[in-house]
Amino acid sequence: MFYSAKYQHNAKLNFSRLKDTVVGGRQLIRSICYIVQTPEIDQTNFMKTLDVLGYEVKSKDLKLRQDGSAKGDWDMGIAIDAMSIAPRVDVVALVTGDGDFAELVWHLRGQGVRVEVYSFTQSTAEELKRAATVFCPLTEHVLM
Repeated sequence: MFYSAKYQHNAKLNFSRLKDTVVGGRQLIRSICYIVQTPEIDQTNFMKTLDVLGYEVKSKDLKLRQDGSAKGDWDMGIAIDAMSIAPRVDVVALVTGDGDFAELVWHLRGQGVRVEVYSFTQSTAEELKRAATVFCPLTEHVLM
């Protein structure tokens, strides 16, 4: 979402408003923010801000391959966390537009969990929208 806000909306995410939007009046069990750290960007202050806002921050370093390409994603970690918490919650909210999560969403729904997907409409895969119990489009309200 950080990059969708930056490149599609020329703005930054307001992580406080984002969390308030997703949680609504419900009881929050966990809010996790997944970060890939790159050598050229110091994200220490950003991670401290997220911590102050009540996010659990999980971070890992970008992996540089011998062929010069790089890999840095949290897809498996997000899936494991979501499946681990699913038996203890009624709702899992995913803030992503990545269609790779459609199978995870179908799995969680098969476990009886309501899955809400929050993302900017133009950057959300159609298969993810279809898989979600409900798709909640993010608006400029969560931008600053």
